[in-house]
Amino acid sequence: MITPRTPSGTLELLPSEQIAFQRMLDTIRSGYERFGFLPIETPAFEVSDVLLTKNGGETENQVYFVQSTGSLQKAAKSDDDKLPELALRFDLTVPLARYVAQHEHRLTFPFRRYQMQRVYRGERPQRGRFREFYQCDVDIIGKDALSVRHDAECPAIIHSIFNDLDIGAFTIQLNNRKLMRGFFEDLGVTDADNQAAVLREVDKLDKRGAEFVSNSIQELGLSADAAANVLDFVAARSTSHDDAIALLDRVVEQSAGSESLAQGVDELREVFRLVKAMGVPEADYRLNLSIARGLDYYTGTVYETTLDDHPGIGSICSGGRYDDLAGHYSKSRLPGVGISIGLTRLFWQLREAGLVNAADSTVQVLVPQVAPEFAEEALALATTLRHAGINTEVVLDSTKLAKQLKYADRAGIRFVAMLGGNELEQGNVTVKDLRRGAQFTVDRADIARALRVEIAQPLISPDSVSD
Repeated sequence: MITPRTPSGTLELLPSEQIAFQRMLDTIRSGYERFGFLPIETPAFEVSDVLLTKNGGETENQVYFVQSTGSLQKAAKSDDDKLPELALRFDLTVPLARYVAQHEHRLTFPFRRYQMQRVYRGERPQRGRFREFYQCDVDIIGKDALSVRHDAECPAIIHSIFNDLDIGAFTIQLNNRKLMRGFFEDLGVTDADNQAAVLREVDKLDKRGAEFVSNSIQELGLSADAAANVLDFVAARSTSHDDAIALLDRVVEQSAGSESLAQGVDELREVFRLVKAMGVPEADYRLNLSIARGLDYYTGTVYETTLDDHPGIGSICSGGRYDDLAGHYSKSRLPGVGISIGLTRLFWQLREAGLVNAADSTVQVLVPQVAPEFAEEALALATTLRHAGINTEVVLDSTKLAKQLKYADRAGIRFVAMLGGNELEQGNVTVKDLRRGAQFTVDRADIARALRVEIAQPLISPDSVSD
């Protein structure tokens, strides 16, 4: 006998948990579409040289390569006849770059797409980190140019979706890579690679602490005084919209005149102005000068979102602006801005924190088989309910009614619609509400309407009803 087991680094859920996960997917999808984004999907695997064009070294070590052992590969007479090497996608950004470059002349710009698919990374599995996981991305891609005003749309999208997910208070934190690069220029760190290396260390501040980051920065060649200046600078946080603008003003006043810093400040001012205009409450977004995002392709506005009551979970949504999405695949300049929700990791963390519970069954009604001679009537009743848009399961095996009711209760099915001899004679249906522990009888012609009314009514716990 082979022991049944899932591969490490994967998340497999029971149906009630899968329903909760699927509802989060549906909520995110609905939120993206509400803001006017269109769906795309790309293959789970890409041609490896396309996937890894601008990602080598450590990234390549995390990629799952797909080896074909099929008849076409075996029948190849030369290397030129062999199928190209394939690799599973490790994010959705590189496939998006390939997609836009390949279909550029058939797309309408700005191209507004969302993509919600699994990605694969050959990482060492850890608690809350997976080898296979869902990413839910949304991006706006421009042709030649893309106004910074689009950067303000991302916080509005984040705010709308996480309000809909109803997982507690959250804060959207914003910064700008140009501002950060300008600050490093003022410190004398002018080499772009050195700036990127320092930014990667700053991005570890919340996880590793100030002492670790200070030592790491000094190992990159900065003095102890310069490292202290960096930590003082990135400690700045705003407490309100006006405070963020005032903080940006102080950053400019203290600058040695870096053009990059001034441009980053101007972009952030515009983003903050429009975020407020889009109706995002001031309490839900902040300027945080430690937000850097470790990936080098971010060039402007960057975002991270955290749960106020559960900071240990880390960022639940992140992203930013990039100047050239598809430079390795197209001569066109295709700037963009986007955000990503790593839903598998988020769901796991929320479940561990007790913020997500197993969901009710998607089956709303069970029609039992009261007696074998009434089987056809039970099937007809189930068909009536389904035509009315009510998710209905019908029992096909003849077992004791008590066993069928127990099955409904264990499966999380709230209503049981029963047709026995008395009901057929009187033209009605007996309905058991297993959640409330109640029972009622309704005319068979009105059963669909009555159940829709009951389903729409919120359940009220007896403990919540006042005397």
